[in-house]
Amino acid sequence: MKKDERIKIIIKRLEEIYPETPIPLDHQNGFTLLVAVVLSAQSTDKKVNELTKELFKVAPSAEKMYKLGENKIYNYIKQLGLAKTKAKNTHNLSKIIYEKFNNIVPNTFQELESLPGVGHKTASVVMSQVFGVPSFPVDTHIHRLSQRWGLTSGKNVIQTEKDLKRLFPKKLWNKLHLQIIFYGREYCSARGCNGTICNLCKELYPNRKKAIICIKA
Repeated sequence: MKKDERIKIIIKRLEEIYPETPIPLDHQNGFTLLVAVVLSAQSTDKKVNELTKELFKVAPSAEKMYKLGENKIYNYIKQLGLAKTKAKNTHNLSKIIYEKFNNIVPNTFQELESLPGVGHKTASVVMSQVFGVPSFPVDTHIHRLSQRWGLTSGKNVIQTEKDLKRLFPKKLWNKLHLQIIFYGREYCSARGCNGTICNLCKELYPNRKKAIICIKA
């Protein structure tokens, strides 16, 4: 099967399974989504949602989060991995957004990536989901599935993002990245599939017998 045929099947099947793609991180606005994504590194969305429920009640804006203070932020999120670093980054990025950007989340990659704790993936999520800018944030699920589906060499997440942007129509990027994440969690997880088990892997590569060893992100 040629790559363009696989692309068409992927788009069709994911749309059938996930016609709606709600953002898995609970948030009230662009600022709380930004914070939730920062906090989600090496943590589950479920745990982040559980802990930010109360945090976002008291600090739904950059100003309120900054004035809450690093120690109090930490007390809300201390059950998360890397909680101290995340509390520090959350406090510092809130200060910058409040003081430098007039309490408004910036809407460019350059400005977002200048914030503490905000890398390209986090910036891509905010640009796509808050501002509607076509982006393709690559997390571990997307990086892994892209290799299993023969879409990238998987050399690194930067290359994977470039390959996916080249292969898929731009108008689909913002929805497709969530569809792939959902599929990776539900059907093609790191332990649940090796490129030969889930329905989509089998459909794309019906003759594949050997497990795919993925390069980690």
